[in-house]
Amino acid sequence: MTAAAWPWLQFALLAALIGIGGYRLTCEADAIAERLALSRTWVGVALVATVTSLPELATGITAVTAARAPDVAVGNALGACVVNLAFLAVVDLLVRGNPLYRRTSQSHILAAGFGAMLLGVVVVAVLLGQAAQRTGSTAGLLQALPLGIGPATPLLLGLYLVAVRTIFRHESDGTAADGAAPSARLDARQRARLRAHAGRFAFAALVVLLAGMRLPFVATEIAQAMGWSGSLVGTVFVAAVTTLPEMAVTLSAVRIGALDLAIGNLLGSNLFNVAILAIDDLFYPGASLLAEVSAVHATTAAVAVVMTGLAVVGLYYRPQRRLLRTVGWVSIGLVAMYALNAIALALYAG
Repeated sequence: MTAAAWPWLQFALLAALIGIGGYRLTCEADAIAERLALSRTWVGVALVATVTSLPELATGITAVTAARAPDVAVGNALGACVVNLAFLAVVDLLVRGNPLYRRTSQSHILAAGFGAMLLGVVVVAVLLGQAAQRTGSTAGLLQALPLGIGPATPLLLGLYLVAVRTIFRHESDGTAADGAAPSARLDARQRARLRAHAGRFAFAALVVLLAGMRLPFVATEIAQAMGWSGSLVGTVFVAAVTTLPEMAVTLSAVRIGALDLAIGNLLGSNLFNVAILAIDDLFYPGASLLAEVSAVHATTAAVAVVMTGLAVVGLYYRPQRRLLRTVGWVSIGLVAMYALNAIALALYAG
């Protein structure tokens, strides 16, 4: 076996592990949600999305510390958001019968709305950072907080916590209205089954986590072997690789018919991915992470905002028609925006 083929073999093996682990993770999460009378939307947003986004967290911390590559960290997190939103089009393509947005809960609008707010904060922070680099007039404002973090960091963390709590309370009100039995009423046999599901969920999460954490390093080796541009690696290639856990879990959720879990996982992953930028800033040895990265990241964040808006329109309007009986116009718009972002990155790199 040649040296160039070894990274590709590792990639295939890790992808297989993520696919198998992602399927089990989805099945166990769905069972836990049913036994605890929890909403699939909230389980996807808060529980499954956090697990599947841990590779982005590990990659970001490594990039800002050991690798000293802040642009890779920011590009990976924002690029993962764009990939997740574009993957909604794949889910729409796989769903038969009624279009995707007519078969899912409108409560996903909450997660999408908070995601748009978080991404908007990132756009403003990056643009202010560019202004500081050009003129120096706002540098003091951007670096005024303790620990060398920017003002966007506590705002992002606070908005993320508010988002998770708000979604939980909204979904809890909904399950209470449906007369769902609280977890306190579980008998001994049901509690034993719940512990078994939780154990299998934890094992599957560990498999996905370890394989996902190794993926970015394999992706970097492949990018170097192929001679790809470094400016594209973080936002396009590494982001696509680190979102494989989300893709595996989403496809598994579609397979078992848990569409709310699938959509909740993708939108919840975006919430956590943006919060990761705040965590990365805590580890960043410089001043403010978002104030010192390339301006192109503002474009990626803005594209993600537009894509989130398209998802909100689909969830609220619930279009019924499909183009050529395959996907809806919302999915076409998501793919077009993803392509536009890739073109913008390529032009910037050139």
